[in-house]
Amino acid sequence: MARRVLILVFMLLGIFLGGTLGYSLIEENWSLFDAFYMTLISLTTVGYGEVRPLTTQGRVFTVFLLLGGVGTLAYGVSTTTAFLVGGQFTQMMRKRSLETKIQHLSDHLVLCGLGETGRHVADEFIKTNRPFVAIERDPEQIAQRLEDFPGLLYVEGDATHEGCLEHANIEKASGLITCLPDDKANIFVVLSAREMNPSLRIISRVIHQDAESKLRKVGADATVSSNFIGGMRMASEIIRPEVVSFLDNMLRETRGVLRVEEAIVEEDSPLCGKTLREAEIHQRTGLLVLATKKASTGDYQYNPEADCLLEAADVLVVMGWAEQIEKLRELAGNG
Repeated sequence: MARRVLILVFMLLGIFLGGTLGYSLIEENWSLFDAFYMTLISLTTVGYGEVRPLTTQGRVFTVFLLLGGVGTLAYGVSTTTAFLVGGQFTQMMRKRSLETKIQHLSDHLVLCGLGETGRHVADEFIKTNRPFVAIERDPEQIAQRLEDFPGLLYVEGDATHEGCLEHANIEKASGLITCLPDDKANIFVVLSAREMNPSLRIISRVIHQDAESKLRKVGADATVSSNFIGGMRMASEIIRPEVVSFLDNMLRETRGVLRVEEAIVEEDSPLCGKTLREAEIHQRTGLLVLATKKASTGDYQYNPEADCLLEAADVLVVMGWAEQIEKLRELAGNG
């Protein structure tokens, strides 16, 4: 449609220019303005009389101008009407608004693929208030996800094309998940994304286990195997059913969003340099501290003691409601 409108504009400009030049050359005593005005009243069929008496050559020229010009104008009116009435104008404006919103994002996440796996990833991002942009090539998948997630920011296209990653504002993103149903496609996405944003944290789905090493080599920070996760889940259902039930209920809690989350202690945070007892995290936020990860060693301290010292860049692993986690992030300096 955009191409048709562009062609139409050039055709109309060509006809007006040709008519103006034609009259000015055929009618020797006419100015360019007279020639343009005659072209205008002829093509718009307003019914005014001739600007000045026409010669025979001028009338023959007018006949051909009317035959070509009026037909082009009629085609233009029908094309414009179809463009407006058919909803394409609305779609174009919606797409423009979508692109503007995406370009204003920073520190967001990019999700490649909105299939069954991608749907669950998107759902978790939305529940935990993570800004993200989805890339999907299938319009039907996009339509289905828009029903599930109104206001979804998306790019319609192939995530293996660098142009789609650019449209998703990959340079300003903080992380990317690619869950395409093909290892080769995921490898290509990881490679392109790593080149475009070296600081990006990239997580990739892996279908066949032998593709994991390749994904790591091209830049994936971590990989997730659906087969491995599925197998572990089935084994856990037999071995530790109550633990699985506890985790399921946590994810499906209807009273709010209950999650195990993390927060990084920043150097200027009021928590930095204090012990867990002095920090009073539970008293201030209501969160349960499950573990800490020491920045100096990379080691985890599970169920840490009250005298555990919090230092800059240490990671707190906690469990609680989304609102409580936001409070901790503000205290830790991640807000």
